[in-house]
Amino acid sequence: MFTYCGLEPKDGCFIANMKCSTEHSAELMERYDGIFFGRHSDRKYWITVALDSDVPDSLICELILHSVEEVVKKMPKKMQREYESLTE
Repeated sequence: MFTYCGLEPKDGCFIANMKCSTEHSAELMERYDGIFFGRHSDRKYWITVALDSDVPDSLICELILHSVEEVVKKMPKKMQREYESLTE
């Protein structure tokens, strides 16, 4: 799993939880109010993004791709090759 979100808004805002590298998440949380530690998940590996916040849509798309990359690099090498062949 690389990203998940609720079907109902949380405190009036839709949120998405995304897998993220520790270094990258610290930088993002300093820069954007709409990015914070993952809710109901391991704070070391997950961030929560408020979708109706100061986080640009283009960055949200980049974060989804980053999240996929984080998951893929933890897969066994064989699965990584299979994934790469599907995305070429």
